[in-house]
Order: sequence, then structure tokens, then C-alpha cells
Amino acid sequence: MGQERLSQPATNTRAKIAVVDDDFDMRLALEALLHENGFDPILLKGSKDFHALGPTPAVDLALIDLKLNGESGLSLAMHIRERLDLPIVMLTGVGDEVDKIVGLEVGADDYLMKPFNPRELVARIRAVLRRYGRAAPQAAAPKPDGLCFGNKVLNIEERRLTTLDGEEIALTNAEYRLLEFFLRHPDTIIPRPQLLTELGSDLSQYVDRTIDVLILRLRRKIEAVPSKPVHLQTRRGQGYIFVLETS
Repeated sequence: MGQERLSQPATNTRAKIAVVDDDFDMRLALEALLHENGFDPILLKGSKDFHALGPTPAVDLALIDLKLNGESGLSLAMHIRERLDLPIVMLTGVGDEVDKIVGLEVGADDYLMKPFNPRELVARIRAVLRRYGRAAPQAAAPKPDGLCFGNKVLNIEERRLTTLDGEEIALTNAEYRLLEFFLRHPDTIIPRPQLLTELGSDLSQYVDRTIDVLILRLRRKIEAVPSKPVHLQTRRGQGYIFVLETS
């Protein structure tokens, strides 16, 4: 089935988040966290409650627990992706590695493992909303103490890459994590296996070429001439190096 149409974005400046989790205490905790950070959470126990919002729910993002009572959060994510252009962030538990990969393949935009860092969850929600052009409250200008290179700055707290003029360069979660790692280890040759290890098990499930693909995608976003990179360089037979200061 093709997409029916966009979900209806919230009309106010606070992004509405559909929180789908069958754990009462978790729903309350997420409600408090999202309210505190400028979002409007809508608490739902499962797929039935989400479907009750109508064919084009007036929400900006769905935050879905992978393991719902008596059903799979993957099924709901697949239903949303088939019908709506709605951002999806999934919460997974320890040991859900296979389901986590499947979740990304069926269309989830990002995931976070429980127990999670509240600030990281908020940052990831904001990053996904920005990629969709949806409301993202409390977007901050680049901080001068961010990780800088060339005419760009990586704001760690907001998980945002911008130019010094304030123009944002959209990154996927994997691209962001790769760039942050390089910026924390500048001018050091990093072998591909180390990158896979540092970036986590979600990437190590794939072949080594995953890193090469991510490198190419990242170069297209940060290099003036991606085929002749000045920052993210290859050292043949050794790995990659991020050159911070260029002539």
C-alpha cells in the first residue's frame, strides 16, 4: 500500500510526540521528560490507541517501545511507514539486536536502548525532527566551545552540525556518531575494525564496507570536493584519519 499522506503536523510550535509504551511508569517518566524539554507528549499503551488517533494523526513523531504487551512495536512501525510520512524512534531492550536491525530496515529513523540517557533521547528526537523539517523546540545556535573544523562546528549537546553562519547540515545518527568520534580523535589513523567497534554493535552486525559507505556519505556533506577530501582522508592499507587543521 502506498502512503496515504503526511500525518498532520502540530499547529503550535511544540512538537507532538506519540509515546507508545505499555509500561505505565515508563510512560509517566517519558511524559515528564518530554514536557520539560518543550514537547507535547501523547501517551498511548499500544497500537490500538495509536490507530484511534485517526488515519492522519496530528503528531510530529512516534516514540515506540519495541516490545509491547501482546504485540510487536515492529508491526506498528511497519504500519506507520506504509501509510504515513511520520518520523519513528524506537526504544529497545538489551538482547533485541536482531529486532533492532529489522526495525531500522522497516523504516525506523533511529533507536535507543533501555535504560537510556534522557538527554541523549531528547537530542535524538530533535535530530530526527529536523531531518523531517518538523518543529524542533529549543534549537540552539552553535556553541563556540563545540568541536570545530574548517567553517563548521559540531554541537555535541544538540547533536547538530552547522556552518559558522548557522546553516545546519543534516546528519543521520550513524553519520553523526562517526563524525563525533573522528573529531574526538583528530590527526590519528583509525583502522576500520576500530571504527566498527567504537560505533557499537548496531553497526558491527553489518560487513566492514558499512564504514566505507558512511565515509563516502559523510564526505559529501563536509568536504568542498568529496573526491579530494582535505579533512576525512584515507590512509591506504591503514584506515582513515581526520585532519583538523588544513592549509
